[in-house]
Amino acid sequence: MLLVTGASRGIGAAIARRAAADGYDVALTYAEDRTAAQQVAAEIAAAGRRALVLRTDVAREDEVVAAYAAVDAEFGRLDAVAINAGITGEFTRVEELDAAMLERVLAVNVVGAFVCAREAVRRMSTARGGSGGAIVVVSSVAARIGSPNEYVHYAASKAAVDTLIVGLAKEVAREGIRVNGVAPGLIDTEIHARGGRPERVAQIAPLVPMGRIGTPDEISAAVLWLLSPAASYVTGAVLDVSGGR
Repeated sequence: MLLVTGASRGIGAAIARRAAADGYDVALTYAEDRTAAQQVAAEIAAAGRRALVLRTDVAREDEVVAAYAAVDAEFGRLDAVAINAGITGEFTRVEELDAAMLERVLAVNVVGAFVCAREAVRRMSTARGGSGGAIVVVSSVAARIGSPNEYVHYAASKAAVDTLIVGLAKEVAREGIRVNGVAPGLIDTEIHARGGRPERVAQIAPLVPMGRIGTPDEISAAVLWLLSPAASYVTGAVLDVSGGR
């Protein structure tokens, strides 16, 4: 079975749907929109797979631990995790950055990713009696380009995520766990509007070498490939899915 964080909309929802189509039972977490999460769960059930909806703020360690415990109780095993939950925070230059907002971005994107990965390793590691597994963390090409004048704080959080991917992959490579990342470029989701810039997608699309924005389904395809046996010799990789940006 697969646990997907931040799965009520956008990339997370696309991962959950594709996973069900690929034969996974799916546990999905959401932070705010339970109705949207339940709709994704209904689609998973319609595909003939089991779904579990969990209200979880990944920035809170106790809620992450409780979510994994619920997965243990419902499914009895954990084969794969897609760590997707994330926020951009507000669009701003560094000189105008609010420390409280920065702390929230780091709490969700970095601390949340670490704790989710930790709980996965505790269950999957053959050194702890587990059967192995695969973890994919959703990063961003922002980690590479820095996103000046928009959200350097978000880019920095995703750079930390990239380091988590590489370091953790090496730690657990001989414990039956593969750890990889997917770095989306400009993707057609609500994350831009939630950050206060709904017009951003249309403005930046012409800068993408392929001349268009990506879709959540294109990201989910990469995530499910990395989770699959087809990627059995891939670990510590961060795959750009960005149209060449």
